[in-house]
Amino acid sequence: MTLSGGLDGELELTGRIMSASNATFVGTIDDVTVVYKPVTGERPLWDFPDGDLAHREAAAYLLSEAFGWHVVPRTWLREGPLGLGMVQLWQDVDPDDGAVDLVPADAVPERGWRQVLEGTDEDDQPVALIHEDSAALRRMAVFDVVANNADRKGAHILAMPGGHRHGVDHGLTFHVEHKLRTVLWGWMGDELNADELAGISRVAIQLEGALGESLASLITPREVDALAGRCARLSVQGRFPAPHGEMPAVPWPLF
Repeated sequence: MTLSGGLDGELELTGRIMSASNATFVGTIDDVTVVYKPVTGERPLWDFPDGDLAHREAAAYLLSEAFGWHVVPRTWLREGPLGLGMVQLWQDVDPDDGAVDLVPADAVPERGWRQVLEGTDEDDQPVALIHEDSAALRRMAVFDVVANNADRKGAHILAMPGGHRHGVDHGLTFHVEHKLRTVLWGWMGDELNADELAGISRVAIQLEGALGESLASLITPREVDALAGRCARLSVQGRFPAPHGEMPAVPWPLF
């Protein structure tokens, strides 16, 4: 079976997501709802000059599968009404759930959540950025470190029924320079557990074979090498990293 999962029929557009910074459409293939981001609708980025965002999104899915954690919904490249683009299976989130939130600074839950930072809202009231303390979100944070994700906003985390968390919008990934910007800093300095270290090891091993070969058609050789280097460093350090360098540690807007 191909990455499309057998969804090779005509891609019909049914709507557009206007809040997205690049052209993003909702459509159907064989009555299955998908998201479609054509390469022609991408805005050029000076700090990501190599390749396009669609190929990076497809690469992020392959990395997710190598981890074995299904962080990224099924994603592939194909032709559509506006040309070649990224196609991803649509996800119906749990409307009553959420993994990231802004709360009054004096109302941070004592259990089950991690605080990332404090600030003030539009009324100059103190608020705190928090995210849940869950295995699913820890896995996403590890994925982001390895992928060098420069844009993990709160809205890029989909809370699924049953507690699973999907990550979406991975166009700003795999840069050779440190670019990690995320709202998931709550475990900074904490030790990685055995499951997380095993996932990193699976990626490192597969980069020597099929995964490395597949990524070579999506990102540059230097980016594949940098990916392997991040796996090696994270395995040796054995801890969630802290922000470093002059880059902002969190994306803006946060959501």
